[in-house]
Amino acid sequence: MKSLHALVAAAFVFSASGAAIAGPGEDLIAKEKCNKCHTEKTTKKGPSFASLAAKYKADAAAPAKLAEMLKTGGKEDHQVVKGSEADLKAIVAVVLAAH
Repeated sequence: MKSLHALVAAAFVFSASGAAIAGPGEDLIAKEKCNKCHTEKTTKKGPSFASLAAKYKADAAAPAKLAEMLKTGGKEDHQVVKGSEADLKAIVAVVLAAH
């Protein structure tokens, strides 16, 4: 019973601390060094993920548009991401979920 209480207490501490487990999108963002130019909430060389999410919030085609831009570099001065379609979708999902 004591171990159950300890487990529940540990779960509460970690959830309250805001610690999160990185998913595949976050791992790919780190691998591709996206944070060199982007952050979740503030503008660096490129727009923040939150501002991109707000910009594309009502655009149903946003996931496809952003994935294509990552694949080709788009019109912007953007690094090409050489990942699979699943990798691109995972990165875009993280960007569009930012707030």
